[in-house]
This record gives sequence, C-alpha cells and structure tokens, in this order.
Amino acid sequence: MSREMIVNKLIEAGAIAVLRMKNPDKLIKVAEAIFEGGIKAIEITMTVPDAFKIIEKAARELGDRMLIGVGSVLDAATAVRAIDAGAGYVVSPIFKKEIVEAAHKKNVPAMPGAFTPTEIQNAFEAGADIVKVFPADIVGMAFFRGVLAPMPHLKLMPTGGVTLTNAGDWLKAGACAVGVGSALLDKKAIDEEDYSKLTENAKVLIKSIESYRSTLAK
Repeated sequence: MSREMIVNKLIEAGAIAVLRMKNPDKLIKVAEAIFEGGIKAIEITMTVPDAFKIIEKAARELGDRMLIGVGSVLDAATAVRAIDAGAGYVVSPIFKKEIVEAAHKKNVPAMPGAFTPTEIQNAFEAGADIVKVFPADIVGMAFFRGVLAPMPHLKLMPTGGVTLTNAGDWLKAGACAVGVGSALLDKKAIDEEDYSKLTENAKVLIKSIESYRSTLAK
C-alpha cells in the first residue's frame, strides 16, 4: 500500500491500540482479542521486550487483518529497523525530522508527537502524515478545537486521555483518529488471560467511534 492508503485506512479504523506490554508472549493473543472487538490497527511500542521480533511475528501472523505499526520510536535507525521487520507506520512521542524522513524513504507514514501549536505545525511542515498530540490528557479536547480553528489542514491524533467511551468525543473535537492504551488493554485481564474482556473493551471503544460517525451520515 502507498503511504496515503495506509493513512486513510488508519483514519477509517478510527483507533490505534497502543500495545506496551512487559510480556511479549501474550501480545499476539491480545491483538487477536481486540481485533475481534473491531480494532484494526495496533502500535507495538519499542518498550516491549524483543520489539523487533514481535513486530516481525505480528506482521507475519496478523498483517493480512490488521495494520501493524511501531511506537515509541526515538531515532531514525530504530524506525528503519522496525519497518524492515514489518512495521507499516511509525509513531513517536517526539518530533524529529530525521524520523519522518526515514519513514518516508521507506514509503511508510510517520506520526511524530508534538505538544504545542508551533511543534504541531513544524511536524506538519516536515511531512508528518498525522501528528500525535501527546500527552493529550494535559491539553484536552478544547485544545484540539482551538488549534484546528486556524489550522484546519492538520490531522491530529490524541494519545493519553482517551477512554473507551470518549473516543467519539475526541473525533467530534477534530481528531482524525485516537490512540488508546491502558483504557483498552486492561492489565488485570491480560495477567489473567481474560481475552474476552479485551474483546468487550474493544467493542465499547468502537461503538463510541461509530456512534459519533453515525451523526455525520444523517
């Protein structure tokens, strides 16, 4: 797929599940559980042990069903290695032009992190396909509305502060999609291997997104 096609599919998916897990052995089962609940995109963070191997495994076993990306990328070399392992998009908590450029050389979308209007615009001008506003719980939904009023060309995605039931509200505030981690990936459920709980969480999240989108179709 082209960069543009991947970005469009991420926006269509509405939510990217951020998989930041201490036990990588459970990651595939967790991904399969949330896929059953409607999640179509996952971000495997570089904080996961053996992240490159897990990305490779996820791309091989889930790549025909889900969009597999890499997160917590802090430099260009890591981005390239993750893409070579099978990551289809690159997410970072920070903005570094070199990461954007490295991803684009591989024809992969880059989603750098930014916090202020200036940082967000700088990331956009550097070619960011989507700008991750992080930590979004600090600035809130009003910030999205405020930034997008004079800069409607931006594609913004919040990470932090997204719950199972307010994802639609973030989209209403102007987000193109949401990044969601702990609210979706219940630690207790994962520890107890209660994957059905994760599926139900995913269904609630997707329902919030679909409820908002249904209002646009009227």
